[in-house]
Amino acid sequence: MLSDALPAFSDIPPQLLALLLIAAMAAGWVDAVVGGGGLLLLPVLLVAFPNAPVAPLLGTNKLTAVFGTASAAVAYARKVRLRHRLVWPAAGLALLGAGAGAALAGAVSSDALRPIVMLVLAAVLVTVIVRPALGSSADTARLTPRRIAAAVLLAGAGVAFYDGLIGPGTGTFLIIAFTAVTGMDFVSASASAKIVNTATNVGALAVFAANGDVLWALGLALAACNVAGAQIGARMALRRGAGFVRAVLVVVVAALLAKLAWEWLSGVL
Repeated sequence: MLSDALPAFSDIPPQLLALLLIAAMAAGWVDAVVGGGGLLLLPVLLVAFPNAPVAPLLGTNKLTAVFGTASAAVAYARKVRLRHRLVWPAAGLALLGAGAGAALAGAVSSDALRPIVMLVLAAVLVTVIVRPALGSSADTARLTPRRIAAAVLLAGAGVAFYDGLIGPGTGTFLIIAFTAVTGMDFVSASASAKIVNTATNVGALAVFAANGDVLWALGLALAACNVAGAQIGARMALRRGAGFVRAVLVVVVAALLAKLAWEWLSGVL
């Protein structure tokens, strides 16, 4: 049962609802280009309902993300050639991995994982900056069966489990995994990431819904704006190419790293 600290949809003040809808649209744009939309929407939900338990807000964020990510995946799939041997096995495994992560979300302290995630993000940021050619064009020679299997395991198990457990930055991690391991360009990697990220969102959402931790009316309203933002973002990424995706990727990774570092330092000091 949902907490009394969460108001009914009809009782949310119009100004607050407008802010949440704008945040959902912005999150959809960011998520469609490089992932990390939760970096925008989830903090706004937490600030909007400061006395609410975290689980329903996480579940509502997942409900919103399912629609936005799926709509972006469709937009990409119409224009980008997908590597089916990689994408669909990774998506199937991700459905299970994210569900397992969500099931353990209450048993594992995110504080213990935050320094590890920060180190990974820092490594990603340095790699993208010092290797400007990364993701600029496809390197088909690296798309070997062994590398495809490694990418499926990394994305479908590791990143998906992280998505269910913590969440923010999942799409970004997927893009980096596909680019670094299989030699995809950033646009193709983003297209593949959307499909896998849709599966992670569905897997996590199923667990939150089973526990009654979803605000359905609010989530569906946010989802409509998230879809609009996702469509704009996907079209911009397709039109402007890998260079644009790379630039947004650097900004999003830096912002996510700064956010996690601030939270960690606030808890330590």
